[in-house]
Amino acid sequence: MNTPSNTAATVNIDVGGTFTDCYVTLGGRAAWGKAATTPDDLSRGFLNALAEACKPLGLDVSVLLSQTDILRYSTTVALNALLQRVGPRLGLITTRGHEDMLFIGNGRAWGDGLPVSEQRRVAQAKMPEPLIPRDMVVGVGERVDCFGKVIRPLREEEVFEALQYLVDHGVQGIVVSLLWSSANSAHERAIRDIIRDEYPEVYLGNIPVLLSSDIVTKWREYTRTTTSMLTGFLHTELTNQLLGIGDRLRDLGYKRPLQMVQNTGGVAKLTRTRVVDTYQSGPVAGIMGAAARARSLGLENVVCTDMGGTSFDLGVIVKGRPKFYSVRPVIDRWAVDLPLLEVKSIGAGGGSIAWINTAFGNRLEVGPQSAGSMPGPSCYGLGGNKPTVTDADVVLGYIDPNNFLAGRMKLEADRAHDAIRKNISKPTGMSVEQAAFSIKRVVDERMGIEIFREVVLKGYDPREFTLFAYGGGGPTHCCGYAEALGIHRILLFAESSVFCAYGSSTLDVTHVYERACPMVLYDPMTSSYLTEMNAFNETVESLEADLRRDMLAEGLDLSRMQLALELELRYGSSPVTQRITCKELRLRDQENVHELYQEFREHLMALSLGIDLPEAPVRIETFVLHGSVPAGRSAPGRRTDDAERRKQPPPISHRSAIWDSGLRRVNTPVYAVGGLEEGDVITGPAIGEARDTTYVIPPGWELVVHAHGVCEMTLLAGSGRSHLPQQSAAV
Repeated sequence: MNTPSNTAATVNIDVGGTFTDCYVTLGGRAAWGKAATTPDDLSRGFLNALAEACKPLGLDVSVLLSQTDILRYSTTVALNALLQRVGPRLGLITTRGHEDMLFIGNGRAWGDGLPVSEQRRVAQAKMPEPLIPRDMVVGVGERVDCFGKVIRPLREEEVFEALQYLVDHGVQGIVVSLLWSSANSAHERAIRDIIRDEYPEVYLGNIPVLLSSDIVTKWREYTRTTTSMLTGFLHTELTNQLLGIGDRLRDLGYKRPLQMVQNTGGVAKLTRTRVVDTYQSGPVAGIMGAAARARSLGLENVVCTDMGGTSFDLGVIVKGRPKFYSVRPVIDRWAVDLPLLEVKSIGAGGGSIAWINTAFGNRLEVGPQSAGSMPGPSCYGLGGNKPTVTDADVVLGYIDPNNFLAGRMKLEADRAHDAIRKNISKPTGMSVEQAAFSIKRVVDERMGIEIFREVVLKGYDPREFTLFAYGGGGPTHCCGYAEALGIHRILLFAESSVFCAYGSSTLDVTHVYERACPMVLYDPMTSSYLTEMNAFNETVESLEADLRRDMLAEGLDLSRMQLALELELRYGSSPVTQRITCKELRLRDQENVHELYQEFREHLMALSLGIDLPEAPVRIETFVLHGSVPAGRSAPGRRTDDAERRKQPPPISHRSAIWDSGLRRVNTPVYAVGGLEEGDVITGPAIGEARDTTYVIPPGWELVVHAHGVCEMTLLAGSGRSHLPQQSAAV
């Protein structure tokens, strides 16, 4: 793949649970579109969104695709397949005596992936439902020690016996995860060779085989096995979906490889991407796009919020960079060993269903269940009869039923009223308007609490953060959840409704390689530092060779590749590791080693953990090498001067809307966001209608339009629940 030229097109697709978003660049122009996700055939929603994006450009889909250099794709297909438990019948071959590892888990397995409210109910907690049944797990006699030395050789006859058992029980894919294969993978490779010899690809009974040593190169047996299990379970579903999309694209004229957005914040060719690398790829693209925007605007600390139709995704940018890795990454209910950009998700979107929790005294709850795109909220008129956040927004007057998605979709307000009346008003005695306002308040506070956990409870001051609001529902609800936390400065973007697809356009081609290679960085018993500098450098050189191989396979110019090295270190035998970024790729002398040691200690202190144990040894556990080649589109530049503030522009219409718990309807001015000019000022209450979303400006808030379609909303002094200083930065 070559770097796109100024006249080449790029297409960026984000497939969500409710909508599929598309962001297209062509020369110096940009356009975007949104269409309902089609779960039965994702390519239909994909092409519908692309067709919407082509309209402003005046091009047919086939013409645009024939001019496209890069097509980047992010998806939640893997996540949805996992939630529905749609996958092949897998078998697991492991070391004899360790067959119950997945089912016993580790000390935290019962709580992995559960919301905090359920983790507190320890007595009712259950282990996750296994993706591989116990009767599909077999052990073989073999043993490798932690240094990679073969203690007991592998016996082929035992492998044949285990394989025959799995085949007789209908296995459709085999995961091989042996003890300490991260130190020596010879036995896993031998098992794979035996299976391939017995069931070669020319046979209809060919069985795909995944080795844990190929997927995770670290020593933790449980997470290495769970990561391999998830890869095997999701591989077929995602492959089938993407093959169908690839066929449609080729028929329409796109001849280049499909680029997949990955959890690490980059893209890579489909053929160089594992299925687990695509988990939460859409939200990750959004955070990386927000980071690019933050840099261009001169902002260091940003809370990134994405309210879509199904979920509310949250990320934090500190000192200009995303908080890169989850300390304990979890996919669904399983801890995994993958480099995952930290994204928090809760079931709070436009399609989230409101319901009455009778177990807690008829308490109103919103989510996590969602109406999705089919049947969708009740007001869609597609068969849904449950009240959702979107239905509440229609009742409150924020969304115009006749101008939803710029009139491309008509909503039925009567159905929204009926759903809220039947399911919320009657059981609680509230009026329909009171119930709708309560739904909005509950969902806003849920999102605000989640931000509180990620910002305040992790030691950050919200007064030092600006909030970015995007997704179809972000501009509609951002003031509500920002006020719940006390953040008083919000930025909205012209691309807010398709921001994750836009974020894909800023991504570079990136590969990340990890390798477990334990070394003692500092030994307090002898007061000595790492002397194996050659071993350190050889490990980095080996990772770099693998990285260069993959970049060459991408067809990239290696002279433009940027490398960064991270190390996972820990104190003594502590189970907790921390990552630090090395200033250089190689160690030249003892001074470099001492700098690493000091950086690790300072890193722990900076995390406010209060940990400083100079008497404890420090061990290097894992080497992580990042390689990237610039291929993304740069974000619009920051302002160089302040635009003259204009008077409030004239509205295009007025609409009756409810703004507070008094439930009094106010004749509210409505503005066309696309018609606003730089310097325009709008004081709430007001509503701004964009092509794919609605800006809701409550009383006490003010919106100012800046360059490049950036809109800044601020809470005026004396308004809101709290009065915190604003972060100052040019927009």
